[in-house]
Amino acid sequence: MSASELDLLLNLDGEIFPFDNGFWVKFEARRVESNKHLEHGIRYSLTRHDANNTRVLGFDNAHAILLKKKRKKFNARKTAWDHKHKMEMVSLYEFKSPGQILEDFWKEIYQILDK
Repeated sequence: MSASELDLLLNLDGEIFPFDNGFWVKFEARRVESNKHLEHGIRYSLTRHDANNTRVLGFDNAHAILLKKKRKKFNARKTAWDHKHKMEMVSLYEFKSPGQILEDFWKEIYQILDK
């Protein structure tokens, strides 16, 4: 994990960026003790909200998630809690690095903007 990428992510903690069309993004990121759910030692939440303050996109690792079809926790297959919310849909997210999550998050933001 690159120290400069980690610093970039951690320095965004608490930042909120409003956009002209009423949506806004918020970053939360802090170091925590590594464990089986937070293997990389970072607790994070990167979210995009619409003008009504509804989260429409989020990358986080705050909790385990459930598979709708099987009603089993995702962490039954994978212990890390990294995942992505896109409206009501939740999917696994493979955390590779602080820089990669920032890139993936902004890529999703731009895809939403292009629609």
